[in-house]
Amino acid sequence: MSKIPPAADELVVLGKIGAVHGVRGEVRVHSFTEPMENLLDYPVWQLRRDNEIKQVKLASGRLQGKALAAKIEGLDDREIARTLTGYEICVLRSELPELADDELYWHQLEGLKVINQDQQLFGIVDHLLETGANDVLVVKPCAGSIDDQERLLPYTQQCVQSVDLTAGEMQVEWDADF
Repeated sequence: MSKIPPAADELVVLGKIGAVHGVRGEVRVHSFTEPMENLLDYPVWQLRRDNEIKQVKLASGRLQGKALAAKIEGLDDREIARTLTGYEICVLRSELPELADDELYWHQLEGLKVINQDQQLFGIVDHLLETGANDVLVVKPCAGSIDDQERLLPYTQQCVQSVDLTAGEMQVEWDADF
């Protein structure tokens, strides 16, 4: 494991290390990629917890039920593997594949101001949730918000009218009273 910390804004969270798996140092991994096995396409992971960042190399990985089991290069001890529990699995933003013009990564939406059809500022996108039906934007109030209410908005074409990354804004069709 190496400790070459990249700048925080260069990292994108793609998963999280859960419990240990087996007795040979494997860890259970919760992937945030779709499909979940895509996380295994990245041979170098930046593990982050609090202000600590560790660079590790993925030796192998496989689908294991509703999660992944991963083997980190040079890690053969179950007790040492246990110390990695809770680390976020990040990759460098520059390693992400290019998307089509009409596609966005979730991390690109985080921090955008959310403004409705009446030009009311709801707040900023804090994070997204994956649900069975559609993804959900978690919008938290910010300076200038119409109120101090957290809102959960569906990330659908009916709700999200436009996204302007340059302006840092998202236009939505959503009533303030809803």
